[in-house]
Amino acid sequence: MQNNPMIFGYARVSTDGQSVDVQEKQLRAAGAEKVFKETASGAKTDRARLRRALAEIGAGDILMVTRLDRLARSTRDLLNTLAQIAEKGAGFRSLGDVWADTTTPHGRLMLTVLGGLAEFERELIRARTGEGRERAKARGVHMGRSSKLTPHQKKEALKRRDAGEPTREIARMFNVSHSTISRLSL
Repeated sequence: MQNNPMIFGYARVSTDGQSVDVQEKQLRAAGAEKVFKETASGAKTDRARLRRALAEIGAGDILMVTRLDRLARSTRDLLNTLAQIAEKGAGFRSLGDVWADTTTPHGRLMLTVLGGLAEFERELIRARTGEGRERAKARGVHMGRSSKLTPHQKKEALKRRDAGEPTREIARMFNVSHSTISRLSL
């Protein structure tokens, strides 16, 4: 734990041709004492400099970005990152999105509402996906990976296995793993 709360900045650009300099200047002008700079796609969930920033912040610290899209690509990604920040007892502030400031009651309220909406959306998607899978199964659609063996190959492999031939030898013959042969059933 740190004694004096610190303001950290996180600046990110998507491609090597872009520069984080403008973001860094804005963050420093807003009070960031240390800025973590990164060139990585926002779609990439494992960003090394962001991970380092999240590891370094502590209770009372603030992580600041110039805009929310510099921190996260999706609502879920944003909320997961904000949860990590909150677990450390730190705050979050976006310079371009004044409502996204967990250091104020209004900002916490807005992010809580967004979190509730995102959770509601995830539940709707989960329900629709489940319903779609059930309809597809009812129509006889096979779910999951295709079988590596044809029905004739399965029959032949079962006959050999039941005759006592080692599963590894059978698997080698059909170019599959021995566990595929072990799991075979009628």
